[in-house]
Amino acid sequence: MTLKDEIRAGHRARRKALDAAQLDAAGQGIARHGLAWAAALPGGDSKTFAVYLGVGKEPPTKPLLEALHEAGHRVLLPVCEDDRQLSWVEWTPLTVFHRSRFAPIDEPDGERLDSSAVAGADGIFLPATAVDGSGSRIGQGGGYYDRLLGRLDAAGQRPPAVAVVYAGEVLPAGTIPAEPFDKPVSGALTPDGEIRFAGS
Repeated sequence: MTLKDEIRAGHRARRKALDAAQLDAAGQGIARHGLAWAAALPGGDSKTFAVYLGVGKEPPTKPLLEALHEAGHRVLLPVCEDDRQLSWVEWTPLTVFHRSRFAPIDEPDGERLDSSAVAGADGIFLPATAVDGSGSRIGQGGGYYDRLLGRLDAAGQRPPAVAVVYAGEVLPAGTIPAEPFDKPVSGALTPDGEIRFAGS
């Protein structure tokens, strides 16, 4: 087991202990601080954000989706595709979901957009099980988002990106080993607020 695997497993175990009240409070905090982060980014009142739907004991993001939509922003949710690629569907409160072919998650029905939709977005909220102060992130292990960020970086089109985690999952800089395929993020969004990393 690698150090990343150990960190991921430890944080998943701690997440399992969260109760409904803690999850509800976390979701409200993430929505409040996420909306503030979105509002502070350059652009007009109506922006586009790539988000994801937190499931199980992941940091709850449904309140964030709703808050962004109510504020007039466009919300894109991911769909897992072949070769660990992501496509994107615009989300509204009326969006219907189906079970993913590739992951134990529900995904939105609708017109699928390629990564150019994210290249033109104003910001990205990424899933993570941990992130450190140098921007190194541990995802779920599938590599979908590292591939996405790699393509956006190569094209010089990456929007600002924050990893959504619980407060205790923001680790000191250098804790998470960075591998060549890992793509750092500029900050973290927790129920307690936004954390910007040095150099971002």
